[in-house]
Amino acid sequence: MILGLATTTAAVPARAEWYQATSKHFVVFAEGNAESVKERAEELELFDGVFRYFQNVAARPEDESNKVTLYVVPNDSAVRRLYGSNSANIAGFYDGRASGSVAFTPQRGLGGEGSDREQARIVLFHEYAHHLLLGNFAAAYPAWFSEGYAEFLSTVSFDKETAWIGKPAQHRAYSLLHGDPLPASELLSVNMSTIRRDQMDGLYARGWLLTHYLTIAAPPERRAQFAKYLTAVNQGKPSVEAAREAFGDLKQLDKELNARLKARTFPALRFGLDKLPKPVVQVRALSPGEKAMIGLRMRSDRGVNTKTAQPILEDAIPIGARYPDDAVVQGWLAEMALDARRYDLAEAAADRALAIDPKSSQALVYKAQVILNRAREAQTTDPAVWKEARSWLLKANKIDPNDAYTLLLFYSSFGMAGAVPTANAKQALARAHELVPQDDAVRFAYAHQSLIDDRVDDAKRALRPLAYSAHAAPDNGAARLLALLDAKKSGKEVVAAMEAEGAEGGGAD
Repeated sequence: MILGLATTTAAVPARAEWYQATSKHFVVFAEGNAESVKERAEELELFDGVFRYFQNVAARPEDESNKVTLYVVPNDSAVRRLYGSNSANIAGFYDGRASGSVAFTPQRGLGGEGSDREQARIVLFHEYAHHLLLGNFAAAYPAWFSEGYAEFLSTVSFDKETAWIGKPAQHRAYSLLHGDPLPASELLSVNMSTIRRDQMDGLYARGWLLTHYLTIAAPPERRAQFAKYLTAVNQGKPSVEAAREAFGDLKQLDKELNARLKARTFPALRFGLDKLPKPVVQVRALSPGEKAMIGLRMRSDRGVNTKTAQPILEDAIPIGARYPDDAVVQGWLAEMALDARRYDLAEAAADRALAIDPKSSQALVYKAQVILNRAREAQTTDPAVWKEARSWLLKANKIDPNDAYTLLLFYSSFGMAGAVPTANAKQALARAHELVPQDDAVRFAYAHQSLIDDRVDDAKRALRPLAYSAHAAPDNGAARLLALLDAKKSGKEVVAAMEAEGAEGGGAD
């Protein structure tokens, strides 16, 4: 079907009680009624299904252990407060991590109609598209495609029986039709860390246009060239050089894009929802304790340091005291206390959670973290202490073998103890990286361990997405390591160079 660029209108929804909706890939916390929150989780699952159907990627059972938690906050201002500094243009955001990937989106729009609802959905779909791309493909992608593909998926929509993919990016219409066009030679080489302000809109808009063209609108020979281009980029060739070899004259590519834009019509694909897995969603109202704590939980789960964790904990302590028999509240309190380095409080809260729910893998992990953090800060050398900490992690792993954070902590415990990781610990790290490749820190740790073990090819595969990340500087640490590996340095030689650079203050970015 052919669709054209258009405009939309706006409306604002009402708020109600807090609910939690749980599905295969998501945990959604939102205000509203049970049905509206359920529908939101169902829509997210359908979006996940569209991606997998379109890309022919099967869902993994282990993904259920590493769901994305979505917090729906009242409005854009609440989103920006949670995001922190440099948030003027933020309307939603996502953070992929082994401890639990999170996303934040405004309630305003999600339950309404028109442009508010569309914008909230577009931002959320864009961010989750990044999660899917990183989680299902080992390839590295240049900035224009990483953002362009996320924009391409951001316009996915549904009706009662049909899913659509490839609809026009209406939210980029002004930039596409009236902005300065970013020529392919610049678009293909742009980097998010060095991009000029006047190029930013062009990156997203022309990135969408080029992605749409090469993905579903271009003739077969162009699509074959696109595959050749991505292969060359992942072999280490600079983006523009790879593009010229694959596409030929980039000015001709610009002409094709401009002609399609001038026509203002774009093909979109549709298919029946019967081709997608039917979403299964369980909804429950939050307990009184959870409802009292949810605002603090969002601030905590956003990510804190020792300083910013203190006021959150101080506000959480009286809530925890009012609800000592709520395992979830006690688990949340334990994490807040850990972040604030109040280990006695953290351990007591974890113990209360375990007394209520002995199979709480969350509380078991917090017990381990208390011991690990105390031992590290005391520089403990007693093997029995480290063994005790790992025993809690082993209990948690037995309950949920695919929890990435438990696996990561098990591996990290050896470094904290100043010990060489065992074979099992290395396997745990590899599995954590496999489960949550979206976590840059896990990816880098896996690359580092691969270099120590002189598994150069594994290290390269892990480093490339970091080196080519849309938001990384061109000379980032991963890129420098890849350059050394491409120069035929051994893994151990590269590790020595990393350690020397770190000692000089260079770091690994």
